[in-house]
Amino acid sequence: MNTYKIALLEGDGIGPEISSEAVKVLQRVADSGRVKFEITTAPFGGGAYFSHGNAFPEETKAICDDSDAIIKGPIGLSKAESDKIPVEEQPERGALLPLRRRFDTYANFRPVYLPREIRSFSPLRAEVIGDGIDIMIIRELVGGLYFGGKERGESNGKRYVKETLEYDEEQIRRIMHIAFQEAQDRKGLLHNVHKSNVLMSSVLWNEILEEVAIDYPKVKVEHVIVDAAATALVLSPTQFDVMVMENMFGDILSDLGGGILGSLGLMPSACVGPDKSYYEPSHGSAPDIAGQGIANPYSMIGSVALMLDKSFGMKAESEALWNAMQQVFADGFTTADLSRGGEQLISTAEFGDKVVAALHL
Repeated sequence: MNTYKIALLEGDGIGPEISSEAVKVLQRVADSGRVKFEITTAPFGGGAYFSHGNAFPEETKAICDDSDAIIKGPIGLSKAESDKIPVEEQPERGALLPLRRRFDTYANFRPVYLPREIRSFSPLRAEVIGDGIDIMIIRELVGGLYFGGKERGESNGKRYVKETLEYDEEQIRRIMHIAFQEAQDRKGLLHNVHKSNVLMSSVLWNEILEEVAIDYPKVKVEHVIVDAAATALVLSPTQFDVMVMENMFGDILSDLGGGILGSLGLMPSACVGPDKSYYEPSHGSAPDIAGQGIANPYSMIGSVALMLDKSFGMKAESEALWNAMQQVFADGFTTADLSRGGEQLISTAEFGDKVVAALHL
């Protein structure tokens, strides 16, 4: 029996509530008798700053270093609470980016998945969604504006800021191989999202793509400017299968993906590095609803499904978990964020319970 060590970073806001459902599902998988999980909870985010003086404490780093994979809940506090934290220690700068840098989690997988049976969740018309949406957005995660040089100061009596968009060819090459492989394993179609009519970084991006494409002759590449891609995702999302893009574009378009599904509560993600990966919902910490038991845990449980597949090679268990989550919706249940009337509203914990009940291993 394999034993895997998991670092659980519950995060802020609704993070602990949806993390509990992730643990519940992992316990159900372990009950199958084929695997064992050793889960260690560690502080991370805004709450960690107030309790430990650091948004990414040393003890958390050690626990993550010792783990086989990391599950991370959403981080971030209300504006009033965030304003009490020095800018450089606020959760995104003080915890999230250092986590990505520490484990070089350069490949971000964000599935935008809405089968025909639950297309009523989407604000798009049924004829636009057709037989359903099934897109994999692949976002480069450790380059670009997020990690480039940053400068803030004053010159000639005026405040200024300078941030640098940096990529080298190896950073681009490795994410392209990930994207082409994913496209090859799916439908053989890859949409390359760029802005080469304005940005020199996109010119290099496209040059490297053409070099990598030689290794994947069965994959058809379609090029699309990022603003046109945003329009097309709303008007005709079913044309897309795998999309690859740089860091900032991926941040924005994947949230748009959540919008066309009807909620970021339906957007799990995998952040994959060469040696270790972490898994997180794509949405924020929603401090306004924290503690009410109404948050949708789908993205957190879906992140567990991605972890089972990508970190532990448990593809059958991962697929069974996806099916169990869809079964809850098919049975007429939903959480408040997805309610369109007619469904039976259930709590965060009830959603997790129903997933466990529907999980056949």
